[in-house]
Amino acid sequence: MKACLIPLAVVLSGAILPVFAQSTSSEAALPEVKVTGVAGKTYHHKSTTTANKTDTQLLDTPQAVTVISKDLIRDQSMQSLSDVIRYVPGIVAAQGEGNRDTAVFRGNSSTGDFYVDGIRDDVQYYRDFYNIDSVEALKGSNAMIFGRGGSGGVINRVTKQPEWRLVREASIALGSWNHRRMTVDMGQGLTDSTAMRINTVVEDSGSYRQGFKLKRSGVNPALSLRLGRDTLLALAYEHFTDERTADRGVPSYQGRPLNTDAGTFFGNPDINTTRARVDAISALVDHDFGQGWTVRNRMRYAGYDKFYQNIVPGSLNTAGTMVALSGYNNATQRKNFFNQTDLIFTLDTGGINHKFVAGLELGRQETDNLRNTAYFLTIGPNITSSNAPLSSPMANSPVTFKPSATDANNSGTVTSKSIYVQDQITFSPHWQLVAGLRRDSFDVDFTNKRTAENLKTTDAPVSPRLGLVFKPFKEVSVYASCGLAYVPRAGDQLSSLSLSNKNLDPEEFKNLELGAKWDINPDLSVSAAIYQLDRSNVAIADPTDASRSILVDGQRSKGLELGFNGKINRDWSIMGGYAYQDAKITKTQSATVLAGVTLAQVPQHSASLWSRHDFNPVLGVGLGIVYRSAIFAATDNAVTVPGFSRLDAAIYYTLNKAVNVQVNIENLLDKKYYAFANSNSNITPGSPRALRVSLHARF
Repeated sequence: MKACLIPLAVVLSGAILPVFAQSTSSEAALPEVKVTGVAGKTYHHKSTTTANKTDTQLLDTPQAVTVISKDLIRDQSMQSLSDVIRYVPGIVAAQGEGNRDTAVFRGNSSTGDFYVDGIRDDVQYYRDFYNIDSVEALKGSNAMIFGRGGSGGVINRVTKQPEWRLVREASIALGSWNHRRMTVDMGQGLTDSTAMRINTVVEDSGSYRQGFKLKRSGVNPALSLRLGRDTLLALAYEHFTDERTADRGVPSYQGRPLNTDAGTFFGNPDINTTRARVDAISALVDHDFGQGWTVRNRMRYAGYDKFYQNIVPGSLNTAGTMVALSGYNNATQRKNFFNQTDLIFTLDTGGINHKFVAGLELGRQETDNLRNTAYFLTIGPNITSSNAPLSSPMANSPVTFKPSATDANNSGTVTSKSIYVQDQITFSPHWQLVAGLRRDSFDVDFTNKRTAENLKTTDAPVSPRLGLVFKPFKEVSVYASCGLAYVPRAGDQLSSLSLSNKNLDPEEFKNLELGAKWDINPDLSVSAAIYQLDRSNVAIADPTDASRSILVDGQRSKGLELGFNGKINRDWSIMGGYAYQDAKITKTQSATVLAGVTLAQVPQHSASLWSRHDFNPVLGVGLGIVYRSAIFAATDNAVTVPGFSRLDAAIYYTLNKAVNVQVNIENLLDKKYYAFANSNSNITPGSPRALRVSLHARF
């Protein structure tokens, strides 16, 4: 806790306390008045149960949080997590090698900091929103709530739950490049004590990228049972599959993305494929003892089967006429089991209110990884690279996938035990404090089947959290917070353990943050945050002995985030934000990762704005702009991906109470741009102008 107490005290004494020394703490507290807005579409969320494990107003949460509602997802016809991330200041989507969701949280790239209903969902695949009620992005170090990882933030999907009301909805979407998608959402109360809901999706689509195909399907039945007046049991099962072309984008040339048609495919779309299958069972038991005491147990068991295979573009020759192609495939099977038990209770001590959370989390993850290299045997028995002309950058030579001398073939079992306690303290109507502490026990049993080497490690990091909230007015809050997070040497995918790093301490991330939030009215909020995020315990080769590794303070991210969402008036909804990021390497780590360089895929400036206006109950329009300044494709800063501005639009037309139609146009002005990067040789061109027509029906 000391690591947070000292810097937070400095921040508070230097930046907050002098400003509010003349606070109105002597004013009489007014009774709380709850205002319920008109039912209907909204981009605005006032609270979260994820950031503190209690139902807490965002205004009282000492952390930058962005919530994307299901209405915004529908209004923009969002199709991927990268679509959501565009509206989250401080987080940037990366390419993810064309086979997975990847987010860069305040400069820290992650493929594992993803959650569903507060439980880890960390396998590398593309997630869907067919069964999602909202998406929460919580920024800063989050280990006290989420455990390992959460170095720069996490993304949590909140699923649709059974309700004791009739739900009958279906949507069909058709669009450019044979986009075809259908979703169904049905639910109702079966009895006074039983409710059900089932969500399904089927999609079969193409893309502006040559040869790209996407097929996905999912079904998510859920059942809620009232076991007496004070106990709720919720059960759910999900079966989801996603199969698509693994698209690694285009290479670079002379420090810029290759100037080629947006649809040009490098590799072989008949070979490049990625598929994921997820089967997950979840259960929730929530019991209210009364007098402010609640116990909640949440369980999730998930089995993942993930495979991807690709031919990858590499460097161009000096003349810029030939591109090197290589390839590999990778298979991952993982079984996750997590169980969380939280005891939530309130106490009043001398006029001070405490809301405590005491919790226990148990986890077990079993993982098998296997990688094979692509060999071009018609060229030679050990040839792993083939050159292709830019006029036809396809891998037409036969390819054989087999293990090389260094390809991964491993299995691992991770068991975790975590205990945590948090107190949300309300001193007065003006002052609140959130203080928490978590201790994880993280055991890894890792076997390299290629070398028959077995490695075992145990880490027991302690993760504090401290946040102070000052409310000069009921609708305004100012906060300061500090949090720590850790990433063990096994990495966010549990596959990075080796003999050389197994005894090293976990990487550590410390986040200091100052922020302010203002509920302008019950349906419109704005927020601002400045932060400093330091990454330490980065392993590098010892300059005096290459056989050893040493730990250094490796990088620092500093930034400003602004966000706003809600309704200007009854007919005008907005969502948007701006982020400034300065993310640098602070210690030379290799010949290509030098002190002072900018972290990969982190724009200095990014912004987004979406506005929907309904002229009348029948007709509405939406208009949005997305801006991102230039980024470096890799940390060597050798390739610059240009910045861009993109304009999107939508038209909404209500045929009757049961049916409405919407038309979404992405990249309205048909600008050429580059959307994502993974490395200097893997850069994804953005989509040309795309049209999508959706029919939504209630029955």
